Amino acid sequence: MTTLGKALLYIGVAALAIFSGFLLQNTKTSSTTKHMAQNGSVTNDGANLILATTLPDLQGKNQSVSQWKGKVLVVNFWATWCEPCRREMPEFIELQDELRDQELLFIGIALDRENKVQQYSKEIGINYPILLGGIKAMELAEAAGNRYSVLPFTVIFNRNGEIVSTHVGRIARDKLEPILKPLL
Repeated sequence: MTTLGKALLYIGVAALAIFSGFLLQNTKTSSTTKHMAQNGSVTNDGANLILATTLPDLQGKNQSVSQWKGKVLVVNFWATWCEPCRREMPEFIELQDELRDQELLFIGIALDRENKVQQYSKEIGINYPILLGGIKAMELAEAAGNRYSVLPFTVIFNRNGEIVSTHVGRIARDKLEPILKPLL
């Protein structure tokens, strides 16, 4: 096969892969949207799915997110390789320390390998529960409104277990505090 032939073959395969990815994503999004339209709003379904989830913590013990219902929850989907995730976490640690007595709880749901999450958690001194979500975590984030699978993704719950805010990308303390204060 000539060089031109190989190049055209590679371009064709790449185009087919991209088209298939869009088609698959559209099918998945369409079926998820239909399911949510029948059963309530995206945020209510997302809240119910997240609260009904049980994931292992860093010690391997399964933790149900619903055990923390009644607190103001900041559920953050993240990974150690995600630079915006790494930049926002020190502020989460500070806010967790400052507002713990007002029943605020951050929950990190990691989309990463356990050993990397453990190492990074120790390195920066994470002071809130970290759960290992794997692929299931992206499904939860999507149900809560993260249609493009972007990290970090943050979901804020009131004490009744309702989603009051979601944020795609890094959320800085000065944007987060005004959302949290009325809920505490």
